[in-house]
Amino acid sequence: MNDASRQTGIKLGLLGSLYFSQGLPFGFFTQALPVMLRTSGFSLGAIGLTSLLATPWALKFLWAPAVDRYAFARFGRRKSWIVPLQLAAVVVLAALAGSGASESMPWLMGAVFVLNLIAATQDIATDGLAVDMLEPRERGFANGIQVAGYRVGMIVGGGVLLILHDRLGSAVTFLSMAILTALATIPVLLASEPKEPEVVRHAYTNGGGVHFLLRPGAPRILALLVVYKAGDAFATSMLRPYLADVGLTLEDIGWLLGTVGFVSGLVGAVVGGALVNRLGRRGSLVLFGAAQAATVAGYAFLATQTPSSAALYVLCAAEHLASGMATAALFTCMMDWCASGSTATDYTVQASAVVIATGVAGSLAGFSAQAFGYLGHFAIATVLAFIAVVAARALFPTLGSAEEAFNVDV
Repeated sequence: MNDASRQTGIKLGLLGSLYFSQGLPFGFFTQALPVMLRTSGFSLGAIGLTSLLATPWALKFLWAPAVDRYAFARFGRRKSWIVPLQLAAVVVLAALAGSGASESMPWLMGAVFVLNLIAATQDIATDGLAVDMLEPRERGFANGIQVAGYRVGMIVGGGVLLILHDRLGSAVTFLSMAILTALATIPVLLASEPKEPEVVRHAYTNGGGVHFLLRPGAPRILALLVVYKAGDAFATSMLRPYLADVGLTLEDIGWLLGTVGFVSGLVGAVVGGALVNRLGRRGSLVLFGAAQAATVAGYAFLATQTPSSAALYVLCAAEHLASGMATAALFTCMMDWCASGSTATDYTVQASAVVIATGVAGSLAGFSAQAFGYLGHFAIATVLAFIAVVAARALFPTLGSAEEAFNVDV
């Protein structure tokens, strides 16, 4: 292995561990909480509104400039944010394990909100670190690894720990998540950040250059980001209540979504990331978006009948595969649209646009399913998903670089 390959491997391992620690609690709460609420008698509308607990992910662009600008230089521009926030997540998870708070729904939802706030802020620094470290040629595959690392965390949190939750109990479950998060902090603690040119250092310490939202082409970028994942989110927000209503238990859902689905998403992220350079940015967005829309249509088809276990497993695997590929392609483009002096802020503005769109879609999904039934809801989601494909073709007019396509001066 040559030195360049070794350095790339180190980068991928570091980023994979950080995104793993984000996906770990997120996977557990997104899988367990909707089912727990549904079995406790909550309405579909109320369950849909729990997606608002992820509000920090939508609003993190408000404090992203501070993460870009302020740091302890000796410790590292990004590490000085990432390490303390990782440890804060460990403390919250350990507190859930050591108290009875996890048995109280209000306290549990409060903890979910705090963990989202910590993880969203850590994600600002982590995304900035990723853009800073990666060469353009590395971004496609690296985004696949990042999404894969996140999904591995979701597999462990939303699959393995969810399946074992009834046997282990809440205390051991949350303690396990705390230990795994602490272990995932070690690679970044030992890593050295890339040296920054003086011009870049001067840019962020003095507040950066032109804000992302004021650059030419930003409205088109944001329009694409808003619609690209909204249809998929609109559909999958009601998938867990749907599965509970057709008779699946918490353990069944853990196997179906938390294991089979997330493994498929992991594979999709890696494969999609590897194909981005070959297919081109625009081609990847269109092709993977179309696959995503087709699988959402599959849920509408299943809602017309009593689905078999085999049909649920096949469709769930296909949908997560397509979603992973589409996500890797979108994240790669988002990296291309970042300026060197404000990478964390630029990426965060784009990520927040995606989160706001998917959050709004998720919060409205319960009311849609309640008003139109699961069939009508998944049909609407299918239309929204295909709109994303049209947007990718219309708003990304060339096969050249993202900078050329959107006339963004980066």
